[in-house]
Amino acid sequence: MEKIIFFGLVIPIMAYVLYLGGMAIMNGFKSKEANRAEKEEAKSGGRETSENSDEQSSNLSDELTKLNDLKEKEIISQEEFEKAKNKLLDN
Repeated sequence: MEKIIFFGLVIPIMAYVLYLGGMAIMNGFKSKEANRAEKEEAKSGGRETSENSDEQSSNLSDELTKLNDLKEKEIISQEEFEKAKNKLLDN
C-alpha cells in the first residue's frame, strides 16, 4: 500500500519536473534564436553604415579633386582653395 501511495505521488511530480525542464530548454532555444536574429540584423545595419561612410569619403575626395582642379586652372586662389578645403574637412 505504501508503494502505491509513493509511486502515485512521485510519478506525477517527476512528470511535472520533466515538463518544466523541457519548457525551460525550449525557451532557451527560442531566446538563442532571437539573439542570433538581432545580431544578424545589427551586422546588416553596420554594413549599411560602412557603405554610407565609404560613399561620404568618396564624395569628399571628389570634392577635393574638383577644388584642386580649380586651383590648378587658376580659377580660384590658393587662399580660397584652403578655405574651401578646411570647410569640407570640418564637415
